[in-house]
Amino acid sequence: MAAKDPDTKYALGSVLNHVLLHQTVIGLETIEQMEMAGDEPDVILGCTGGGSNFAGLVMPFLGRKLKGQCKARVVAVEPAACPSLTKGPFAYDFGDTAHLTPLMKMHTLGSTFVPPGIHAGGLRYHGMAPLVSHVMELGLIEATSVQQLDAFAAGIQFARAEGIIPAPEANHAIAGAIREALVAKEEGKEKTILFVLSGHGNFDMQSYINYQAGMLENFEYPEEEISMALAGLPSVK
Repeated sequence: MAAKDPDTKYALGSVLNHVLLHQTVIGLETIEQMEMAGDEPDVILGCTGGGSNFAGLVMPFLGRKLKGQCKARVVAVEPAACPSLTKGPFAYDFGDTAHLTPLMKMHTLGSTFVPPGIHAGGLRYHGMAPLVSHVMELGLIEATSVQQLDAFAAGIQFARAEGIIPAPEANHAIAGAIREALVAKEEGKEKTILFVLSGHGNFDMQSYINYQAGMLENFEYPEEEISMALAGLPSVK
């Protein structure tokens, strides 16, 4: 019924800026937790698909950074098979495949792009939140990507060390944090690395079973499919 109504617009439960604002309670609480620990992060990382989880952690820190109260690098970590920030252009696009949302200026792989069947939870989304895309354009954050097998290897390492099985999407942030820790080790520097563990993987055990059985594989960025999807970007004057 909604799709047939020409006056209908679709309000996403993620990605849109009002959702990011709601999620910032995560970052506000984390600032207080860091104060209790008597420390400041040198690097802040979050797994990034549509951007609400990532923004929920980092936006309050970016506010402090703009005021000169925080010097942390901020890194968005996304799947290599769905790399909207690291590979997608900054353009107006729809937020959904049915084209019911208003157009949004964001890093996008094209609203008709369907990523490979990777186990990345909510990170299999074609676009990035407008606010996250904006701070990326301003140079306030960095972006990197992680392959599926590297993400699961990081998740297994974390589970063995911490006794928590992380969600596949959270594995990307963990992999990014491990990378940063290894770089700090090589440089002989002590760094405080902050990342958000966005969920547990208790309902994702089959993906871990598949990983342990060698049934998962990495997927390269499918440039031809994305080029086709980008060719259909709406024309905005």
